[in-house]
Amino acid sequence: IVMETPAQAIKENISVIYQELNLAPNLSIAENIYLGNLPVKGKRVDYHKLYEDPQKVMEELQLDLDVQMKVSYLTIAKQQLVEIAKSISKRPKVIIMDEPTSALSRQETENLFKIVRMLKENGTAIIYVSHKLDEIFEICDKVSILRDGEYICTDRIEDLDEEKLVSLMVGRELKDLYVKEAVELGEEIFKAENLSTDFVTDISFAARAGEIIGFSGLMGSGRTELCRAILGVDKRHGGKITVDGKVLEANSPSKAIAAGVGMVPESRKDDGIFPNLGVRENMTIASARSFRKHVSIDRDVERTQVEKMIDSIKIKTPTMEQMIINLSGGNQQKVILARWLIQNNIKVLLIDEPTRGIDVGAKSEIYSLLNLLAKQGLCVIVMSSEMPEIMSLADRVYVMKNGRINGSFARDEVTQEKLLKSAT
Repeated sequence: IVMETPAQAIKENISVIYQELNLAPNLSIAENIYLGNLPVKGKRVDYHKLYEDPQKVMEELQLDLDVQMKVSYLTIAKQQLVEIAKSISKRPKVIIMDEPTSALSRQETENLFKIVRMLKENGTAIIYVSHKLDEIFEICDKVSILRDGEYICTDRIEDLDEEKLVSLMVGRELKDLYVKEAVELGEEIFKAENLSTDFVTDISFAARAGEIIGFSGLMGSGRTELCRAILGVDKRHGGKITVDGKVLEANSPSKAIAAGVGMVPESRKDDGIFPNLGVRENMTIASARSFRKHVSIDRDVERTQVEKMIDSIKIKTPTMEQMIINLSGGNQQKVILARWLIQNNIKVLLIDEPTRGIDVGAKSEIYSLLNLLAKQGLCVIVMSSEMPEIMSLADRVYVMKNGRINGSFARDEVTQEKLLKSAT
């Protein structure tokens, strides 16, 4: 059977868990699971069945979620779990999972793998798309490698190791991918003193020019909320922030940006990109004033700067007018980074989950770019749930737990065991 439409694929019991969340935020979990196929009793919705069946799926996935809750109230990670439940509830013959664990904790990932194994035993075929190599070796039987949109090869998992797999994926060896260059640190650029909001408490740390500061911790530990607190999105209850010797006004993202603070958010789709705009507009939307000529934008100057940025950080796009939604996750992330780099006054860059949903080759490019920014004197603050990433990037690592800093490690003393112990 040749699949020509999504409707035909659904009819043939093929289900997809998309990398970018595809939920209706103003509907309940149950309504999202049954979306397009609400159970009816006579001419009315059968609410008993609507809520009972999804609750059974939640129990199967070991999720403690009220299926009557609106999806908009859930964190990104829990929304990802709803997407998984939505797909599994249809009992498909084939499930395509595109980065299903990108926002999940290790325990949630283990629970998902238990479900995957159960589905496999029951005869369900699973196509598992992931850039997390440990997951590939743990859950897959065969691996097909793509590079730049081209099919490279297919091998059984027992015939591969991590180094060979990476080499096939990116065309170079693993040892070339994660290299943190030594940078001579400058003066103190950033300082937070006893910073508190509704979500983080008594946060104090400092960072110097050229330094990469890492924040680790489990899901819900407060990493993202710390970004929001620094940028002024969440209301500050106490403490102060200093950028380049000047105290940052509280609760004002615009003042933070004007002071030289930029932020790359955790969720590109929801908080990062403007999907219906092109690469150029997405890149310059935060710095449009710098291209102003009288009462309009000097498009020639704007296009020149955008073209330079596309070339310098190697954004793969047919043209600068290409809709950003049509780019890969890695190239979308580069455009968001470029949004801040194109500004002349950037001093501090907050980047939350820098490589979420990005392939291993693009990860290497993002890491190299962050190293380059540090060499140019920026202070880079990275929030990541991936311990190897934090350990390879950061000069100093802070561990978050329950909205507080629960540990601090220099680069030469940090280990995964120490990070995990502090996080739990």
